[in-house]
Amino acid sequence: MTLKTALLTTAAMTLALPAGAESFNRIASFPVAQNLPEGIEPTQPTSAEIIDVSGDGMTLIYTDSPAGLVGMIDITDPAAPAPKGALDMGGEPTSVAVMDMSAFVGVNTSKSFTDPSGHLALIDMATGQEDDGVRCDLGGQPDSVAVAPDGSVVAIAIENERDEDLGDGRVGQMPAGYLSIVPLKDGMPDCDGQIRVDLTGLAEVGGDDPEPEFVDINDAGEIVVSLQENNHMVVVSSEGEILSDFSAGAVDLNGIDTTEDDALIFDESQTGRVREPDAVKWIDDDHFATANEGDMDGGSRGWTIFHKDGTVVYDSGTSFEHAIIEIGHYPEGRSENKGVEPESIETATFGDTPMVFVGSERASVVGVYDVTDPSAPVLSQLLPSGIGPEGYVAIPERNLLVSANENDLIEDGGARAHVMLFEYQDAEPTYPMLTSAGADELIGWGAISGMVADEDGTIYAVNDSFYAGQPTIFVIDPAQTPARITRAIRVTRDGAPAAHMDMEGITLDGDGGFWIANEGRTDRDIPHALYHVSAEGEITEEVTIPEELAQHEVRFGFEGVTMLDGALWMAVQREWGDDPENTVKLVAYTPETGEWGAVRYEKAAAQTGWVGLSEISAQGDWVYVVERDNQLGEAAKVKKVYRIAAADMQAAPLGSDLPVVVKEEVRDLIPDLTATGGYVLDKVEGLAVMSDGEIWVATDNDGVDDHSGETMFFSIGRADD
Repeated sequence: MTLKTALLTTAAMTLALPAGAESFNRIASFPVAQNLPEGIEPTQPTSAEIIDVSGDGMTLIYTDSPAGLVGMIDITDPAAPAPKGALDMGGEPTSVAVMDMSAFVGVNTSKSFTDPSGHLALIDMATGQEDDGVRCDLGGQPDSVAVAPDGSVVAIAIENERDEDLGDGRVGQMPAGYLSIVPLKDGMPDCDGQIRVDLTGLAEVGGDDPEPEFVDINDAGEIVVSLQENNHMVVVSSEGEILSDFSAGAVDLNGIDTTEDDALIFDESQTGRVREPDAVKWIDDDHFATANEGDMDGGSRGWTIFHKDGTVVYDSGTSFEHAIIEIGHYPEGRSENKGVEPESIETATFGDTPMVFVGSERASVVGVYDVTDPSAPVLSQLLPSGIGPEGYVAIPERNLLVSANENDLIEDGGARAHVMLFEYQDAEPTYPMLTSAGADELIGWGAISGMVADEDGTIYAVNDSFYAGQPTIFVIDPAQTPARITRAIRVTRDGAPAAHMDMEGITLDGDGGFWIANEGRTDRDIPHALYHVSAEGEITEEVTIPEELAQHEVRFGFEGVTMLDGALWMAVQREWGDDPENTVKLVAYTPETGEWGAVRYEKAAAQTGWVGLSEISAQGDWVYVVERDNQLGEAAKVKKVYRIAAADMQAAPLGSDLPVVVKEEVRDLIPDLTATGGYVLDKVEGLAVMSDGEIWVATDNDGVDDHSGETMFFSIGRADD
């Protein structure tokens, strides 16, 4: 059975994709570490920041500032992107813009904040080599680069960024930034004809120290510049004349989370929140869109369309963030800062539809908007990007959208920096697979762990300790596409959010309530325990593990719980002190008698990292378990569903010679985990088996903390089909 496809709607904004309509779906992911030159360790951190495409649409070029490289990717077959090499730029490449086969790269060579320098380089994408005879001295530190649609000029934002460790990180640190305009003659930069446009004295905030952040040029040759730290916008002619300038303004935000308390509670407000835009892109010759990331004082968690005269035509307010909340991508760890932090903007027309693509840096999502009417954009999709999307390029001639994602988590054992490709298809969206859109209230969610199915087809799921301030049971309707979280049941103790919880498993008690398995960490006062929970979420009973287990405790405890013939069975994730290598216990507890027992389960040996169990679910004559390694991407080898005959689950007393159960492979999940064009996610943590034998699988997105935020929630059909 193929993965369930999804049609996203949100309570905040109705999505405009009727069944069968065209939509974007991810078709490939490219880890940019594959482009590292010979002699550079493959474990070196990499990045994909600003990205563009050759005139023929066949080669991508991106900046990798940590490595000092500009890399290229062959997308002749966009579903199979291939490395095409990288160039050492002799400095920090900050941005790239392409005209035909010429790539103009801003290179930062600054020695210090007070002695900024940089140049404009030219790369021939046909040969993959830099033109050594063309290096325009820009006189300062370049940031964004844009080339005019008619090939007449290149515009460069010379930011001359401030030292955030000085003066409380405020603007007012010299030298001031400016706009550089370099004429092009027969496609070559005329360095001597460079125009440096003074932008001082315009902004009310730090007017003596403008810090241009991003530039774009429309068909009329007008250059729009965002001064992010100054909360100001400027429109300049290609000859260097300032045509208009205005404050980016402020918004009032209601229904947001501004407290980092390990809970998703959206009942707070911010008034007069300045936008402080980062990326800016023209939609047409009169309108441009900004991503309001924020810096010193602001960040409005959304995006805005301005008329070039300064009129606000549209502002998303909290609707963009609310839509992200509903698909489980909200970064709780950024609540006290700027929430989802929209940073990137791309615009293009696909078919007859003008679109704006808004990238959220912290949620790792791109929103797709129909801006046929710039005063009333319609959110049509939310696409899963890699971690920390920094730049996008649309290629409508090939029905492609590409994201560049800057975060490389190799030092923490996480995902590498990726470039991801999306195709505009005559198909329904494949993402999201799970949403809370349409619920009676705004429900934030993430870190889905254990799951269980009810006889009526409802699935219940729990979040884990990432949301320690808000342990929750989510009620899911998998019959909808995408599957819907319809209700959130808060787990409480004496009416307050239950503390010391790391819920990793849930099962039904047969009387309308639940049993929850808690994975303990005694060094953090989190007990290895079972909790009996009422239908309303109140803990009514706590059962801690017996001394026969506790004396052999290690950190990795219960992962999943299920009910079989009146006994609760828990999968222990990894070996405890009394387990032979590559074996773990399936532990039984009988509530009626208080008896404990166990069987032994043989798991695969890890090639890298570790292998363990992460879920258990009984249905009919079988008990199903998830066995996985802790690896992702190409390093992932073990992501499997196994089953054990229920008749073999005969617990022996703890401390005795435990019987070893026989397992039978049901499904290798790696093909499922790559079916949407992404890399293999590491945490397959949820498994629910319906009464008819259909099996649902979910991944844990770690609360969008050093994670792309993706949650995969899909059916693999019946084990016997």
